[in-house]
Amino acid sequence: MGKTSEYLEITAAKDGGDGKHKVAGLAYGGGKMRLFGWSKPVVVDLSGMTVPESVPLLANHENHTLGRVGVVNAKAENGHLAIAGEIVAGGELAEAIVAQGKAGADWQLSIGAEVEAAELVREGKRKVNGTEHEAPFYHVTKSTLREVSVVAVGADRSTHMTVTAQLQLKGNSIMEPEVTNKETKPVEAAAPATPTATPAAVPTDTPKPVTASAPAAQPSETPKTVVAAAAPAQEPAPDAKTIAAEAIKAERERVAMIKGVCGGEFADIEAKAIAEGWDRSRVNEEVLKAYRAKQPTTSAPAVVVKKSGMTEKTLEAALSLRAGIDGDTLAKDMGEETVEAAMKDCDIPLQGVLAECMRLEGMNVPRTFDNASIKAAFSTVSLPGILSNVAQKKLLQAYRAQPIIATSLCTSADLSDFKENQRFRLTDIGDLKPVGADGEIKDGGVSEEKAVNQLDTYAKKFCLTRKMIINDDLGAFLKVPTAMGNRAARLVDQLFFERLMANPTMVDGKPLFSSNHKNLLTGATSALSADSLKKAIKVFLDQTDADGQPVNVEPSILLVPTALKFLAVELTRGAALMMSGGAENTIRPTLNVLADQNLQIVSSPYLSNAKYAGASDTAWYLFGKPGTVDTFEIGYLKGKRTPTVERGDLDFNVLGIWFRVYFDVGIREQDHRGMVKSNGAAA
Repeated sequence: MGKTSEYLEITAAKDGGDGKHKVAGLAYGGGKMRLFGWSKPVVVDLSGMTVPESVPLLANHENHTLGRVGVVNAKAENGHLAIAGEIVAGGELAEAIVAQGKAGADWQLSIGAEVEAAELVREGKRKVNGTEHEAPFYHVTKSTLREVSVVAVGADRSTHMTVTAQLQLKGNSIMEPEVTNKETKPVEAAAPATPTATPAAVPTDTPKPVTASAPAAQPSETPKTVVAAAAPAQEPAPDAKTIAAEAIKAERERVAMIKGVCGGEFADIEAKAIAEGWDRSRVNEEVLKAYRAKQPTTSAPAVVVKKSGMTEKTLEAALSLRAGIDGDTLAKDMGEETVEAAMKDCDIPLQGVLAECMRLEGMNVPRTFDNASIKAAFSTVSLPGILSNVAQKKLLQAYRAQPIIATSLCTSADLSDFKENQRFRLTDIGDLKPVGADGEIKDGGVSEEKAVNQLDTYAKKFCLTRKMIINDDLGAFLKVPTAMGNRAARLVDQLFFERLMANPTMVDGKPLFSSNHKNLLTGATSALSADSLKKAIKVFLDQTDADGQPVNVEPSILLVPTALKFLAVELTRGAALMMSGGAENTIRPTLNVLADQNLQIVSSPYLSNAKYAGASDTAWYLFGKPGTVDTFEIGYLKGKRTPTVERGDLDFNVLGIWFRVYFDVGIREQDHRGMVKSNGAAA
């Protein structure tokens, strides 16, 4: 789909046609555009644009039912974005586009794209879409095409659209293919005696197609000589009457073009253009100039303020300091010089942040912030990035401050995708054997024991609202990522304890804690006591590998519900005291053998929380040290072990800008030998 002609071609649909009008044109020429809300010209990089298979064709970007007039296919080629499709709607807007196109209006096209990444080119030149562009301009490096619109004046002057009606005839066709055999020369149809007469073949040396009313051949058709009517052998010289009629027709077409470009919005320009004989280029230029004058950057009085000397990095550092991020921690991430420069502005208000971002990109800064100025501030490249980076730092600060029990009980691993990942544990088979007199070393063996893990994504979104900006309430905005950081940390524990207490079935078809795995204590004697704890330690130590040999791993952690926390401490700390009878009671210490186990006591309210299946005030667990023996595994996506904050898309229904938090994590059991459970009461 190459760059199409800028001349409008209109033909009326014949009897038997389907009434649909084909469209083709150049939606974007690859050059600079002036857009509302952007302080510098914009160049959309077509190499970074995602183009859907079909794209809606709208009238003047009006996103409603009547505004959709057709559908097109788009293709980026040779630094241009060309479209081809058809007008399928039958409403007033669609009919007006076709009618004015027939009258001579050269419609222009405008693209509607979602910007996903952009960069301000401040100095020099940069080659985009095959052309060198002088700075300054915004280079949109990544985008998605959403729609193409028919407009009177496009942001890119090089755009245009042609409209043609589909031509279908019944019976004898006047579109005859050339005959190229040796005996017969190419022929063209003779003029019919009446509109319904069958054309007769007339020999001629050179076919001379007449294209007055036939549409251009489609690429998929066999090349044809299209003839509406054969030209007479000689044409008489035009007389004065004919010349006058043609001049009148040309003037009418020029007036229709001017009215079509002005679209009823610029009456003064329309009258002046008709009176002074302006051509299309002059009309387009004046209308575009008037249109831009009607679109101020902000509706509030604006003043140009000299730049303060702050950069994006110092502004982000100042906002981070105000948000309560520790200066030493910030210096490791952003550098000591940046943090030191930001210290003097660490009390910067939220509206001050918006103003600084507008200054950085050369915009006029309003005296007061209203809807238009807030929208202009969010159109900058720097502001959304700074806010999302500060929110990320605040979230991570809260995430790391929250204690996570699961990380002390589980191993960690990096997974590459969201599919179920097979986790294999290599198990030695057989003991080392003595080397015989012949020096031969006996073969050993390794078996694989399989487990699985799978990631899922957990997310929420939050908004910096118009009310927060006008109230200058940065604290209200930052409370949300702080709360989400706490929630993300708690999520890890929630996933772990939900899985642990559900006693899931492992890949061998047996429950994690079961008599088959020899890691479950039941009955009245399983309640937490010195005797039951000694018994559980013995069960843990007696675990064997696949070849029947002891695993020989000591238990390291005693996990109990909050109701058993102090009992667990009493059982595992210090010497036991015993009272002796007699006339005078005496106290004598005895050796507490459980204290030598050096068990770490971990208590959790999740174990007894009624929201989780299997919750109990009496059940308790022994765990081996992670890294020494497998227990549960916490999986993260490609090493990303903390939640992520990203700026979301602008939502027309919300007065503000969205941010989203997401966390890719999965937790699964790995090896039953690293854990022992005691039910704590009679089964």
